[in-house]
Amino acid sequence: MALRLIVEAFGEGEKIPRQYTCEGADLAPSLHWTGAPEETRSFALIMDDPDAPAGTWNHWLLFDIPPTAKSLPEGHRPGKDDFTGANDFGRLGYGGPCPPKGHGPHRYFFRLYALDVPSLKLKRGARRGEIDRAMRGHILAESQWMGRYERK
Repeated sequence: MALRLIVEAFGEGEKIPRQYTCEGADLAPSLHWTGAPEETRSFALIMDDPDAPAGTWNHWLLFDIPPTAKSLPEGHRPGKDDFTGANDFGRLGYGGPCPPKGHGPHRYFFRLYALDVPSLKLKRGARRGEIDRAMRGHILAESQWMGRYERK
């Protein structure tokens, strides 16, 4: 079975509900996954917007998620034991869709990576480039879910 990520709040390619955006409660949606390879030692999650005017905008960066994890609850916030990166808003944790008004619909990709190492050996607050470099050569499987959002 292949790794499969599901964002429960909206269908693949559908509109992201307002409550998960900067115009709503800015809550992280609930996620769950199945089909991780047996060799998985940790997971990483990246949510980004490749349609941002200045280039890809990173909304959520998590790494060193235990291999026993199968989900993240709605509203997940960084705790003292979470390994979370700094998003492009300059904060830890989730930052919901917030495209410029009138810029048209943006795509938001949630990507889950199954990794063959228990830790990326990064500090809390790591940036996207650091996470990408640390994952290189350690990705066993990847799955993604895409949603859309537009501010008028």
